Amino acid sequence: MSVQELVSKLSEQAGNLSPIGSTVKFKLDDHTIFVDGTGDKNVISMDDKEADCMISTTMDTFIGLKNGDINPMMAMMTGKIKIKGDMSIAMKLQSLLS
Repeated sequence: MSVQELVSKLSEQAGNLSPIGSTVKFKLDDHTIFVDGTGDKNVISMDDKEADCMISTTMDTFIGLKNGDINPMMAMMTGKIKIKGDMSIAMKLQSLLS
């Protein structure tokens, strides 16, 4: 799956969810996916902006999380995912990743 396909799928899902009330940046290998949930809807882009929470991982790990093949807590505990900033925001993302 390409990063553009991933952004498209996330945008589709994010439109059906309530705004998360903050910003999140995913660093996936050499790509960035930015989620801006501060407005009246969640907006997904490939902008590389400052965010309230940054989640770093590989594309493979992210796709595994999205497909339900990888447990988010285990991935974090084993270092496959690194979170900087407000951890509570990362916890809100489960509905976006499922």
